[in-house]
This record gives sequence, structure tokens and C-alpha cells, in this order.
Amino acid sequence: MSETSRMGSGRVFPALPARPDPHTPFATSWWGNAWTDALEESALDQARLARGRTYAREGAVDTITVAPGRIVAYVHGSRPRPYRAEIRLRTMLPEHWDRFLDTVATDPAHIAALLDKEMPHALADAAARADVPLLPGAREMAPSCTCPDRGHPCKHAAALAYQTARLLDADPFVLLLLRGGEEQDLLDELAHRNARKSAVEAAEAAAAELRAARRKPRPAAIPPHGSDSMLPDDSDSMLPDGPVLPDGHTSPDSNTSPDSNTSPDSNTPPDAPAPQDHTAPHPHDGPVLPGVVAREALATEYRSPLPAPLPPPPHPGEPPALPSVPGAPDPTALEFLVTDAAARAHAYLMTGTDPFTATSPWHDAVRLAASHPGLTGRRTFSRQFAELARSVGSTAADLSRAAAAWRQGGEAGLTVLESPWDPPAGPFDRARGALVAADLPRMTIDRNHLTDAEGTLQLRYGRDGRWYPYVSEPGGGDWWPEGEADGDPVGALTGMTEA
Repeated sequence: MSETSRMGSGRVFPALPARPDPHTPFATSWWGNAWTDALEESALDQARLARGRTYAREGAVDTITVAPGRIVAYVHGSRPRPYRAEIRLRTMLPEHWDRFLDTVATDPAHIAALLDKEMPHALADAAARADVPLLPGAREMAPSCTCPDRGHPCKHAAALAYQTARLLDADPFVLLLLRGGEEQDLLDELAHRNARKSAVEAAEAAAAELRAARRKPRPAAIPPHGSDSMLPDDSDSMLPDGPVLPDGHTSPDSNTSPDSNTSPDSNTPPDAPAPQDHTAPHPHDGPVLPGVVAREALATEYRSPLPAPLPPPPHPGEPPALPSVPGAPDPTALEFLVTDAAARAHAYLMTGTDPFTATSPWHDAVRLAASHPGLTGRRTFSRQFAELARSVGSTAADLSRAAAAWRQGGEAGLTVLESPWDPPAGPFDRARGALVAADLPRMTIDRNHLTDAEGTLQLRYGRDGRWYPYVSEPGGGDWWPEGEADGDPVGALTGMTEA
């Protein structure tokens, strides 16, 4: 469970592995369990919670983006298109953060615990006493989802909440990020506060030592040299150290010899300054920094080759939830471009060529819409999706239908939607016989379309030899691509009815 990237004020975590054992808890830490307790206390339907736990254990939650005040992820349900689930949580005010950081800085054990990815009860209790809303309370979480279920929460948002408990279990800084605090910013501020605290304590200790020194009695003053008033009776005590020669002078080897610090050169004047020691460090010399010798860096000898590149991932990831910043581009519009760039880069890694060379602005808009299914439904459209449709002279409904066809089969699926044709009779005769043998509804023929008698199911035969399933309201004729394309008409029709 490693963090894959970091964007602005958010962290992106890869999809957590499945945990099929129903007896394995989602969290083992007390703060992770406090998160799930808040979720379950605010839920209005325990059945949806149970379904959300199943989704989470099966690994249906994709990449999770955690940002200040919200958690976002795509959750796979029973349909091919995933839903965008989100959980919002109030961020803390600046005064809350100030009190929280003061609480942590006053106890080194709190700092050590956070650095070890722990949140002790003592820290949470101290934060509660300081009126800091650290852990979420009942009904404080605000879940939402793009699915039609209006439950609180729906099973997709519940699955996201349970997977978030696993993130909190491993790193309590995820909870602090949800409350609006970046990990590095918090650690930097704690370091500043700890340094100020240490400086104050050092100044107080120095002042205490100075006061103690002033209280000590001062030693008696030493009389000046040559004064007779304080001479001791034993005059030998004033003699210089070292052996005394017959002429009354001390030995030249004595430590007090006047010539002991002078050069043996007799030409050196006695009052000349001592020679300078050039080996001593210069006061302006800085520390010796590590580096590489230039001739070694520019050498032309053979160096070992670079390691082989890593294999490409099986599929491009989902885009992160970008923050909404005043004056910045619309984050949802940026998600279009991020998703498109990821899809192009992945295709290029897999094939060595860019397969998304648009033949027209309409095709490019359809491809973009198909790569971001969370912004539209069959009859509900986001503002960004509607603007994309207007930019190519289309309606949001037509663009949504074309995007669904693109998801069925790419360029070939869009051609099936837009261009009826007259195929040879052989595939149709075999398809109708196979459908009857499988006890499926009888279908009427219209060009490359097979339609049931009620006008609700349809198979369209593509030029690529695959059958594309469509659905419509009874008698409405509003055909919509539904399900996966298949080379077998029975498989295409049964796959649509079972979806």
C-alpha cells in the first residue's frame, strides 16, 4: 500500500488488494476503528453497509485520492462503467491547527508517535480537551456517488469509506490531511515550534547559571607584580621554577625561560612577531562539501548500461481528484486532459504508436467523453460534458450515446452507431438460427440490425464481424449501446440481458 504520487494538496493511493476473509477487520488501530464506527453510526441502511463491505473486500474500489476535506475514488459495481464515489469531511480552522500543534509540541512523545505513524489515545484526548475536532463524529461524513441510489451512504460510498479505514490504519496523517493539514507542512511547523521551545529553554538555563554565578563569593584580588606588601615570609616561594644554576639563572630547559617561545635563530630580534602558522584553518573557510572531481565526471571510459525499463501497467490508472483553487482552471476539465494523456501514453507504451489519431473534432470529442464516463449518464449531464458537446456542434445526449458506442468497440463501435450498411445474408441467417436454438427472442431484419418484436432489444452487425447489443424503451426507438460487443450473437444478447 504505497503512495504512487503526490499532487498539490492531495495524496493518491493505488487500489488496495482484495481482502476476501469476512472475519478480517478493515482496521486494527483504534483510530481506524473510530472511523468505521462514525460511518456505521451515521448510516441509515445497514443492508447498504453490508453490500459496501462486500465491495471493499472484493477490491471493487479503484485508486483513492485523499485531499483536504474529501476522499474520491471510482468504484466498480454490476455495470461496466464505474461510479465516482466521494466522502466529504469538514476541515479544521487555523485556530484549531494552532491549538493542535501546541498540544503536540508540548510533549516529545506525541511527536515521536506521529513520526512512527501512530496516534496515541493521549494525543487524541489532549486534542479533544483543546476543542480540536480530530476524529469524525456521527453524521459528520457527507457521502455522495454518481449512481442512482440515494442511500446515505450508498454501497459504493460505503465501500470507499471502509477502504479508507485501511489507509488510516497505516498512516494517521491521512486523517490529518482530510482535516486540511499536509504532512510535510505539519512536520515543518512542529520543527519550528520545537526549535523555539528549545531556544527559550536554553535562554532560561543560561540566565539561571548567570544568577547562580553572581551569588557566589568573589576571590581575593592578586597584588600587582613587584609589590612588597603582600610578599610571603618564605622568599623561596617567589623563585622561578626549575633548577638553579651557579650564577643564579634558571636552566634554559625551564618552562619559564624567556627564550622558550623564541626561535633558536640568533638573528631574530627579540621583539619580532612569531611566524604565522599557515596550517591553521582560516576563519572564513567553510565546511568541506562532498563532490566529484571534474576530470572524473568528464571521463570517457565505459560505464555500465542503464537497467531495462519497467514493464508497462496493464491499463492506465484513473485520474486523481484535482483541488479547486480560485483562479485556476476547472479541475473537472483538467481531468479530461489528464485521462486522455494517460490513455495515449499507455497505448504508446503497449504498441509503440499512437492509436488515437482523431479524424475530426467530433471523433476526438467522442473519444474524450468515452474516456471519462463519470461525468455523464444516459439522461444526466455535467456542465463540462455539455460544454464539450457544444464545442463540436452536438447535443449532450448525442455525445453521450456516441461515447457509449466508443466504449463498446472504439472506432468500429462508433461506425456501427452512425453508419447502417447491408451485410451479406449468410451471417444473419446463421445468427437468427443460433438465437432460436438458444431459446432467445425472435428477431426481425433491417439492414445490419436484428430487433426483437417488443422493440427493446437489438443487435447490430459491424463490419469487423462482431455483434453490438443495443437497448431501448418499449416502442421508443431510442437505441442506446449497452453491454459488450461479441463475435457470437447469442453471447452478445445474453451478456446484455444479464448485465
